[in-house]
Amino acid sequence: MSAHFDITNLSVSYGNQHVLRDLNWHTQAGQHIVLAGKSGSGKTTLAKAIAGLIPYQGSIRTHSSDRTADSDTTTVHYVPNWYQFTNLEGERNFYYQQRYNRHQGQDTVTVKRDLVDFTNRETLHFGDLEQRITSFGMTHLMGSQLIELSSGEHKKLQLVKSLSRRPDLLIVDQPYTGLDRESRATLHAWFNELAAEGVQLLLISNDSELPACINTYVEIKHGQVHLVPRVQDIQLDATRRRKPIPEFLKASPADSFDTIAKLQDIHVRYGEKVVLDQVNWVIKPGEKWLLQGPNGSGKSTLLSLINGDHPQSYGLQVELFDCPRGSGESIWDIKEKIGMISPEMLWYFDQTATVWHTVASGFYDSIGWFTDVKFEEKKKIDELLAFFDLEIEKNKLLHTLPLGKQRLAMLARSIIKNPPLLVLDEPCQGLDAIQTQYFNDVVDELCAFGKTLIYVGHYESRLPNCIEKRLTLKNGRVVTIENRVENVEI
Repeated sequence: MSAHFDITNLSVSYGNQHVLRDLNWHTQAGQHIVLAGKSGSGKTTLAKAIAGLIPYQGSIRTHSSDRTADSDTTTVHYVPNWYQFTNLEGERNFYYQQRYNRHQGQDTVTVKRDLVDFTNRETLHFGDLEQRITSFGMTHLMGSQLIELSSGEHKKLQLVKSLSRRPDLLIVDQPYTGLDRESRATLHAWFNELAAEGVQLLLISNDSELPACINTYVEIKHGQVHLVPRVQDIQLDATRRRKPIPEFLKASPADSFDTIAKLQDIHVRYGEKVVLDQVNWVIKPGEKWLLQGPNGSGKSTLLSLINGDHPQSYGLQVELFDCPRGSGESIWDIKEKIGMISPEMLWYFDQTATVWHTVASGFYDSIGWFTDVKFEEKKKIDELLAFFDLEIEKNKLLHTLPLGKQRLAMLARSIIKNPPLLVLDEPCQGLDAIQTQYFNDVVDELCAFGKTLIYVGHYESRLPNCIEKRLTLKNGRVVTIENRVENVEI
């Protein structure tokens, strides 16, 4: 099997906005492609058009040497950036804290059930998936509900299913989102295997760490595709012009605390599954922490105890801002002091929220909803929109923005209250190196004014400079608490 595709005069528009116009692209059998480029250039739009998922004008024909016809029998599969699962009634009306509520979690099927249903639909045998499940370290997840999985675990589930299909053309949008170092290496080996079998690969990624089989580098500029000789030659977003941060963010935290968080002998389990086991962690005011660990090590659960979202925190020895949980403070008292970003928060965010509403919701710790804001609050919102160059997009829906600008809007939301603690859980997922550098430079500047930071990131080379300490989890246990050591990726 050897596949390729031909595109002639392809045009795609959203309303009056032309994303792709008269695009022509003819590939050859044996080409395995990375498609990259600036935010909003049309990478995902092109991928969805090739897969037949959106309307377009022009011609797209896919071919395979093993087929007797063209598009009617050639198989194309598109893997989106993130995995959209449903509850038992086929709906997606989940809320952010639901994954930590064991009773509410029963609203979704287990990983095992999801995979069995997939193999039945695709006429595969479950045994065909078992090697990938084991290689990806997912065996212990078989009994978990889909709602309980972290973003990295969802990505693994998405990839296990998609790579088992073996289509003629496999398109993967942001394949490395949320994956730890070991999982990325495993995925590279799988891509190389598929390429050797004749599956044509099209990866949408601005990452320079790519599988050996990739031999073609393409970028989109002004609605057209351009081949470049090396991945390093692809043009990324221009370095953003630095601006002075708004004055209200330079104020030191109004309250003083002896400890930001103190967790003692923390043990969290869901049925027979132990998620955290005898975890101890003390965070002092002004400290800058890196939280690391492989996918599924318990990082998100640990953070949920600190930000007040986990229902089990009331029965554990958790002290936040000098107050033991359950001593009379409300969840809103806790959230008022925390600015939070996580991949899951972006998943569950109100799809009707504009950029302006998104930033405003930070005053009320809501997922998009807010009441009328005060004059001083409006002023702060406008200052942050100007600081992040989001003024033009302020009335656009958040989810329609390129991912880089979505992340900046969420960072603006997290700092709008100037909280003493920032919790940034993989805030740069899907961003290229330049976008990540800008984001982390802003974090460094913000943290220069007394803020405490907890930062989750798998790439050691893509972290804020201010980080000074690290806690590493593995299988729910703390394996190291140390000063930050350079050049370690997990």
